[in-house]
Amino acid sequence: MDVSRARRARLPLAAFAAGACVVALAGGRSSSGGDTGAPERSTQAAAPLVSNELQDDYQAVIRNVLPSVVQIEAGDSLGSGVAYDGNGHIVTNAHVIGQEKTFKVTAATGGQPVTARLVSSYPEQDLAVIKLDSVPQGLRPARFGNSATVDMGQIVLAMGSPLGLSGSVTQGIVSATGRTVSEGRTDGGTGATIANMVQTSAAINPGNSGGALVNLDSEVIGIPTLAATDPELGGGAAAGIGFAIPASTVRTIAGQIIRNGRVTDSGRAALNITGRTVLDDDYRPAGVAVVEAPADGAAGKAGLKPGDVITRLGATDITTITSLSEALASMTPGEKVTVTYVRGTTTREAEVTLGEL
Repeated sequence: MDVSRARRARLPLAAFAAGACVVALAGGRSSSGGDTGAPERSTQAAAPLVSNELQDDYQAVIRNVLPSVVQIEAGDSLGSGVAYDGNGHIVTNAHVIGQEKTFKVTAATGGQPVTARLVSSYPEQDLAVIKLDSVPQGLRPARFGNSATVDMGQIVLAMGSPLGLSGSVTQGIVSATGRTVSEGRTDGGTGATIANMVQTSAAINPGNSGGALVNLDSEVIGIPTLAATDPELGGGAAAGIGFAIPASTVRTIAGQIIRNGRVTDSGRAALNITGRTVLDDDYRPAGVAVVEAPADGAAGKAGLKPGDVITRLGATDITTITSLSEALASMTPGEKVTVTYVRGTTTREAEVTLGEL
């Protein structure tokens, strides 16, 4: 699957918001089959009542969470962010801030822009933290939810600045969890491979990146980051397929940046190599050639050398550098895994104790 970032208004991205309709029926016929006269009146009253309750839930979430969402101007790019704490720290996507160091930040609820400065960016997980020079009145920290409780079918709202429309809200459901998605490097993309992403049908449009994906308990369960594109449509949008970085990852990365000024423990497994995709005689991707394998790295310690071609990691076939990254994203540092590789004309195996990204 191809994915594109949801940052700039000129990106060919689209998604749709899947409607949620709840209907409750009250009353019914008696066991004897006689009509009590109540069902018609009760049904007519119940459907609007439930609909109004759902509408009230939506509006309560918007009132609770929108004051935690901001719009970020980074050079000629526009994105969104979420207030992480009461000290002016804002978490967003690394691809939103790009190479910029200072930013103009406007609260989704309005007011004058405030200058913010980069604390640190972590492109490997497409996350970054910036800090406001002063905290606007009314801006309040978001409440982050428990990623373990996010499940398919849950109603969610996406809040941000799609196409520069500050404070916009779309709705949908959680379509899937546990997705591993790789981001391209074009148009400023980080090339990150991100595990455990939340897939959603809520619209993720250019400018939504870095904003908030929230549940009906007013908890941020993810940071909207990517929208799928369809290669058969020339890279056009694949409607209703967006991805958000889970709250657990956001807390881990942002917390380290705020405490230490950088990420000190990624929690991500690595072979500690530099590699490139190689092609077979039919010009099809056929593995990852090791370009560098430091002796003190995971692969180097297991005996892999420059020139070796990795074709399998555990039970997963490896054909490209992206497939290798995605396979590693599901593993943990210290885990032992069998690496199958080709040296010259000989296929070999090595047990590797994975290092850290």
